[in-house]
Amino acid sequence: MVAPPADDADVPRYWRELGLPGLVDVHVHFLPERVQAKVWQYFAEAEAHYGDPWPVTYALPEAERLAVLERLGVRAFPTLPYPHKPGMAAWLNDEAAAFAAEHPQVLHSATFYPEPDAARYVAEALDAGARVVKVHVQIGRFDPRDPLLEPVWARLAETGTPVVIHCGSGPLVGEHTGPVPMAGLLERHPQLQLVIAHLGMPEYAAFLDLAERYERVHLDTTMFATDFTERRMPFDRALLPRLAALRDKVLLGSDFPSIPYPYAHQLAALHRLELGEDWLRAVLWHNGARLFGVTP
Repeated sequence: MVAPPADDADVPRYWRELGLPGLVDVHVHFLPERVQAKVWQYFAEAEAHYGDPWPVTYALPEAERLAVLERLGVRAFPTLPYPHKPGMAAWLNDEAAAFAAEHPQVLHSATFYPEPDAARYVAEALDAGARVVKVHVQIGRFDPRDPLLEPVWARLAETGTPVVIHCGSGPLVGEHTGPVPMAGLLERHPQLQLVIAHLGMPEYAAFLDLAERYERVHLDTTMFATDFTERRMPFDRALLPRLAALRDKVLLGSDFPSIPYPYAHQLAALHRLELGEDWLRAVLWHNGARLFGVTP
């Protein structure tokens, strides 16, 4: 049996012994500098928000963060921008497009907010080559079923563009978080290629239901099963057989760089679920590579 990675320096040994060419991480953030600074300031004040500290492990300059991912062997990753108010999304999309153009390992990302011009700028982003869209229901504080978003969802369902969506009620409950809004959205657009961030924590079972029911609904592992998350939002081990059965719909996600532990810990946390090396190979490389057309 392959041993889990002991630390970040050991991560390449881990994926090589699994027979993989590297990792595909579908939940990485690279934000414009002033936006990133505000995000890290939020986490610096985490005790006021969450009741616990959230030390950011990789609060590094952009070039150093890129170098960390290169050393880890992350071959493809998005930047996942997200707005918290109207008027931000189109600018974030322009910034994300420019960043992806400079870095071939980056999956060109886009985002949107419920506003009258959302359909226009999402169409422009897709036409410009966006390969993944990010939505953050909790931070955006909007209902994904907002009528302003109807043409956006219709276009995304038509194109099959993966949408990484933070819609679970962790780490904080939002007015529109939880499985009910997502179930309603999928009833309208069952062909949406959704990637449920954080496995939908803490409503794990309900989001497993959606992944089982809808062909194109996936789950990402962001912060899932880590010591940090298990203390706050533990996963019921009785659900492990269902997670094992969904092997081809589970994707590696990390939330790099704003995670309160080393990157290797996410991989070790998945390893200790004891779902087998075939499951790990699918999650760490094959599923993400297939979804985004990544080749070694």
